[in-house]
Amino acid sequence: MRTGSVKRKTKETDVEVAVDLDGAGRSQVATGIGFLDHMLDLLARHSRIDITVKAAGDLHIDQHHTTEDVGIALGQAVKQALGDMKGIARYADVHVPMDEALTRVAIDISGRPFLVFKAEFVRDKVGIFDTELVQEWFQAFAMNSGVTLHLETLYGTNDHHIAESCFKGLARALRAAVAIDPRAKDEVPSTKGSLGG
Repeated sequence: MRTGSVKRKTKETDVEVAVDLDGAGRSQVATGIGFLDHMLDLLARHSRIDITVKAAGDLHIDQHHTTEDVGIALGQAVKQALGDMKGIARYADVHVPMDEALTRVAIDISGRPFLVFKAEFVRDKVGIFDTELVQEWFQAFAMNSGVTLHLETLYGTNDHHIAESCFKGLARALRAAVAIDPRAKDEVPSTKGSLGG
């Protein structure tokens, strides 16, 4: 079973995350941040990764710590679930349209964390969610899952659509990259013989 679970508790947040890479896209998400819950629900649905997230944070200050720490914990859980990475496809790329917005996402499950994030938002907020936190979440996720992630919104004018195309793009890329290649199911997809070491 390719599963992972992480508990992260600080003075700012208390986060519990569980993932199943071979799931059906089920989600049970409660972060106290409606927009983030929505993004994580669709991440689960479109990646086919079962995701459980329970988070309590210092939302009386703002949504930054909770958003970032959920990204950290979810990234760590995905890394744990990948294990030795034998048989994975490793690479994937996708273009995801969301009405007028179009986002390109490319991923390498390399064990070498890196993020290139090129998405510009029109407004400071979607509802009460700070749009700058979209990049913060992706940064936390990429660094802690150990993936190289390139994300670029090619165009778009609606901030909700831009953010949603980013999360759906990651979902579809993850779905393809974590899939087991039946022709190489016992091999680590690297000429080095290992990933992330």
